[in-house]
Amino acid sequence: MVPLYETLVGEGLLEKDQNVLDSMRAKNEEELKRPMRRYQMYEAYERNNLITNFCFLPVRIADAEENLGESEVREAHLAKSLFYIRTGDKEKALEQLKVTESKTVAVGQKMDLVFYTLQLGFFYMDFDLISKSIDKAKNLFEEGGDWERKNRLKVYEGLYCMSTRNFKKAAKLFLDSISTFTTYELFPYDTFIFYTVLTSIISLDRVSLKQKVVDAPEILTVIGKILYLSEFLNSLYDCQYKSFFSAFAGLTEQIKLDRYLHPHFRYYMREVRTVVYSQFLESYKSVTIEAMAKAFGVTVEFIDLELSHFIAAGKLHCKIDKVAGVLETNRPDAKNALYQATIKQGDFLLNRIQKLSRVIDL
Repeated sequence: MVPLYETLVGEGLLEKDQNVLDSMRAKNEEELKRPMRRYQMYEAYERNNLITNFCFLPVRIADAEENLGESEVREAHLAKSLFYIRTGDKEKALEQLKVTESKTVAVGQKMDLVFYTLQLGFFYMDFDLISKSIDKAKNLFEEGGDWERKNRLKVYEGLYCMSTRNFKKAAKLFLDSISTFTTYELFPYDTFIFYTVLTSIISLDRVSLKQKVVDAPEILTVIGKILYLSEFLNSLYDCQYKSFFSAFAGLTEQIKLDRYLHPHFRYYMREVRTVVYSQFLESYKSVTIEAMAKAFGVTVEFIDLELSHFIAAGKLHCKIDKVAGVLETNRPDAKNALYQATIKQGDFLLNRIQKLSRVIDL
């Protein structure tokens, strides 16, 4: 992991130790230069141990090109690609993966190379590389592809959507993959369920949440293993707001420490609170601030400050009567909103037509 070590040193997260750096470089060079007899190469491949067995080198590629077939040449190049992935050398790994792809004919094997590229992209959080690789994988599937790889791609795309704050699409893709999850190279199934529940809570309506998450047998078998998650989900659905806030406080540390969710921590916290406050207010035309504060187990001052921020941001449709200490909901009229949107779009279209007519008259 020489490139990663150098990056961490450059960012000031580690102190540079030249001896450690030289040792790592020497081990990498030794691994690349160490010869492997042909029967050893076959044995390693037969054990399907390519990812952990990295006694691969240019000699193996040259030997395969001279004495073996196209399949063995491809495997030799793939082994070299995996070596660079394992050592964290992004540029060399991507370059070698392209070489391997040029030696690959089968769509399934090309898809596997895309998955390796995606893993590299997620390791370095290179969203441009991830986006291009996902598009490439979808194009490959138009040529053909098995369902197992298609389901794996849904998890990769879901993780990309979650990492780029598209929680609604991430929830849909994760839910589609619950019963077919095999992407253990990214994270274990417990973590997958953790992401699925978190994204679903702020993306699904109450009925869909009950059908797809709360009562899902795949989720029920795992959710108890994840601290606070079961209480977080069920207390929201059961309207036990005091318990919800307690579980929410317990989950915040897990969310903050997650490498994919950490950049969106504050945003996610706001969205969850918007969901739970909206659900509470949905049942009332008016309610006292004191009653709401009691339901959530917080002070009147806290709930007053919280709601004022969300109302000002247009997240909650209600108003605060500070004198009477009452919250009054003013739910938006869906038909009136649709009418206003139609008028606005119509005006925009007419302006465009008028501009176009002037150009044609000229």
